[in-house]
Amino acid sequence: MAELAAELQLPKATVYGILRTLQTVGFVEQDPESRKYQLGAALLHIGSSYLNGSELRRGALGGANTLAMQTGESVRIGMLHENRVLIVHHVPGPEEHLPMPEIGSLMPLHATALGKVLLAHRTHTAAETCAAAVTSCTAATINDPDRLNAQLSRISERGWGSDVGELLPGVASIAAPIEAHQRAVVGAIAISGPTARICEDGSPRAALVRSVMESARGISHQLGGRRW
Repeated sequence: MAELAAELQLPKATVYGILRTLQTVGFVEQDPESRKYQLGAALLHIGSSYLNGSELRRGALGGANTLAMQTGESVRIGMLHENRVLIVHHVPGPEEHLPMPEIGSLMPLHATALGKVLLAHRTHTAAETCAAAVTSCTAATINDPDRLNAQLSRISERGWGSDVGELLPGVASIAAPIEAHQRAVVGAIAISGPTARICEDGSPRAALVRSVMESARGISHQLGGRRW
């Protein structure tokens, strides 16, 4: 504590109060014998979460750019963060006037293709989400627990998910999971655009679904996932 007080040019009493607060939330730990302080597990966990997001973004850069060129739509990479989807990468599409989330944005799990794909591979989180009173973003949002759970089961079986106007009216998305070592799902990739371009007769176009799934497979391989 004396070293910290000298380095920060603060009174020892002030530094002591700060350290006690940081200890309370787990950001700092004190060795019981030496009485010296070190970084706590909670702070290291936050650092690991950021690193995971950075690694996911780096591994997905090439695949996301290729997918955007192939489909002509905007592409986003997302990962699970505090029961929401954190956007870690974004390749702009031709419809930039649409109010779409940017890098760093947090999106609802139940109303997005990215979120539903992540939920389909997180049994505990999915159970919590399905049991909770989820809000409707649009008239198309699925907020019935039974319907949502049934859709997550289908997503898990077929390997891709979608939302058609569930987050934003007139906007549709298709997403597929990204795997790393031991088939752990670490994120998802999605294309988004006007419903008329993404869908045909109310359902996602098969060619676009294939493109998204192929992109997810390629990125998974880059991150050490299984060979497809």
